[in-house]
Amino acid sequence: MTTLEQLNSADAQAFVATLHGIYEHSPWIPERAASQRPFANITALKLAMQATVSSATREEQLGLIRAHPELAGKAAIAGELTVESTGEQAKAGLNLCSAEEFATLQKLNADYNKKFGFPFILAVKGADGQGLSRQAIIATFSRRLKNQFDDELGEALRQIGRIAEMRTNDLLGYSPELGKTIMHWAEQIGAWSDDDNGLTCAYMTDAHRRTATQIAGWMREAGMQAEIDAAGNVVGRYLSDNPSAKTLMTGSHYDTVRNGGKYDGREGILLPIAIVKHLHERGEKLPFHFEIVGFSEEEGVRFKSTFLGSNAIIGQFNMELLNTLDRDGISMRDALLKAGHDPAAIPAIARNPADLLGYVEVHIEQGPVLLHRDLPVGIVTSIAGSCRYMVQLKGVASHSGTTPMSMRKDAAAAAAEIVLYVEQRCAQDQQASLVGTVGQLQVPNGSTNVIPGACVFSLDIRAEDDVVRDAAVEDVLRHIEAVCERRCIEANVEKMVSAPAAPCASWLMDQLSAATERAGVKPFKLASGAGHDAMTIAKITDVAMLFTRCGNGGISHNPLETMTADDAEVSAQILLDFLRRFKPKS
Repeated sequence: MTTLEQLNSADAQAFVATLHGIYEHSPWIPERAASQRPFANITALKLAMQATVSSATREEQLGLIRAHPELAGKAAIAGELTVESTGEQAKAGLNLCSAEEFATLQKLNADYNKKFGFPFILAVKGADGQGLSRQAIIATFSRRLKNQFDDELGEALRQIGRIAEMRTNDLLGYSPELGKTIMHWAEQIGAWSDDDNGLTCAYMTDAHRRTATQIAGWMREAGMQAEIDAAGNVVGRYLSDNPSAKTLMTGSHYDTVRNGGKYDGREGILLPIAIVKHLHERGEKLPFHFEIVGFSEEEGVRFKSTFLGSNAIIGQFNMELLNTLDRDGISMRDALLKAGHDPAAIPAIARNPADLLGYVEVHIEQGPVLLHRDLPVGIVTSIAGSCRYMVQLKGVASHSGTTPMSMRKDAAAAAAEIVLYVEQRCAQDQQASLVGTVGQLQVPNGSTNVIPGACVFSLDIRAEDDVVRDAAVEDVLRHIEAVCERRCIEANVEKMVSAPAAPCASWLMDQLSAATERAGVKPFKLASGAGHDAMTIAKITDVAMLFTRCGNGGISHNPLETMTADDAEVSAQILLDFLRRFKPKS
C-alpha cells in the first residue's frame, strides 16, 4: 500500500508513476503538482492536483475530458478501459445494462458528444462512494444534456476531480469514515417523509417525530445524554469531567422544506454526533460541555413561522403562535400535545447566556461559491439579513382586444417593470452579497383575453450589511411608487419579515481558519445568503459557521441537493480539530 510519506519522499519520476492512474491518461497533472511537496495530508494532495487542473489552459482541460471513456461506450464494449474506469463502471452496474438501458445510454452519448464535443463525465461511484444506480446515471445524463457549454465544461472537470479524489483514496488506502457515517445517517432519515413525492419533514408530523427519535438514539449511542424538549428540539450533551464547565453549542435544524434535500440543516446535527462518537470510542473528553441541538423547526412549512426551535432555546418563543392553524385546521398547540409535548414548558427551555462559550454551526453551503472555487469548505463571515414584502397591485381589468395600449391600467405590466428593476438594482452592489428575488408572482383569476386588473408578488432583499440592504429596499419601494403612479395603479406593500444580518465572531472565525489550514485547505471566507439557526443563537452568544461544499451546481432545497463523503469528512476533521484546540474568548 502506497503511503503519503512515500509520495512526499519519492523522486519526481516515481511520484508521477505512482499517481499515473488518478487522472485518466494525463500524467502532466501529477508532474506539475509534484513541486508542491511535501503535502501535509491527503486533502492537501488532492487539492493540489485539482488546482493544477483548474489553472490549466482550456485546451489542456478539454484534452483531459476527452481522455475519459464514454459510459458503457465503445471502449467498454471492446475491453479497452483503464483498470480504474473498468472498476468504476462495474461498481455502477454499467456492465449489466439491459438492452433498453444500453440503447438509452448510446443515444445520450451521441447527443452529448454532438452538443459539447467531449464525452459525458460522471463519478459513477457517487457522493458516498457506494455507486450510483443505472437509473440515477441516466437521469443525471439527461439533465446535464440541457446545460450550456461553459457550465457543462466546469461540471465535467468537477466530476473528474471527484473521480480523482476517490482513486487517490483507493491508492493510499484511505477511507473517510466520519463522512461515510454522516452520509449513511442522512440517507436513513432522508427516507422518512410526510409524502411519497420526495423529502418533506414538517413540524410535529409523524416523519418529524420519527426523525427526532432516531437522532436522539444516535446521540445516546455516541455517549451523550439526550432528550427531546417541549418544543421538539433534540438535545444531546457530551459532558466534561468538570461539572461546573461551561457549554459550547452546535447544531442545526432537522425539518425540511417541501420536496427538499437530505443535507440542509441535517449535516449540522449528524456531523457533530459522528465526532462525539469518535471521541467517546477513544475515551476522550473535552474540557467543556459540548451540546448538539437538532432544532425542531426552521423552515416554517407547516405553521408559516420560522426558527421555532432556536427561538425556544434563546427564550424568545412567541407563545401566541401556539394558536396558529395549519392547512388542515390543526393548531400548533394540539400538534405538540399529540406528540406528547407540554407547550406550557417551552419557556423553561431558554438557555442562560452566561453558561455558554459560543455556538458553531456546520451547514451545507446551499450555493455554488465553494464549488466554483474547488474548495471543500468555507468560513462564514456573516449571515445575511433579509427584508421580505408582499406587494399587491390593483389596476383595471378590461377587454384585451378593445382597450388601447395607451389607456390600460395593467397590473401585471407594472409588476414586470418592478421585477426587472429589482434585478438591476441588486446587481449594482456585490461587495455585501446584495441579492433581490421575486419568488412568487401571480395574476389572480387571470384570463388570456383580459388585461390583468390585479397582480401579487413577493419581494425578498438580502445582504450581509444591513445598511446596503436597507438602501436597496428604499430604492425598490420608491420605484414601486413611481411605476404605479405613472401607470395609475394602486399598490399595497406589506412587510412580512425584517431580520438583521448576523456577523460571525472574529475570534471563533480565526480558530476555524486555523483548523481549516491544518486540514490542508486554504481558508476561504464567504457570506451566507441563506438564513440559519445561528442568526437566532447570535442574540445570546457569539456564533460562527463552517460551510461544506454543495454539489450539482450548488442547488439546495431540492432533491438534487448533494455533498460528498469526502467533503463531509473534511468538515468533520476541521470541527474535531477546532474542538480539541478550542480556546474560550479572553
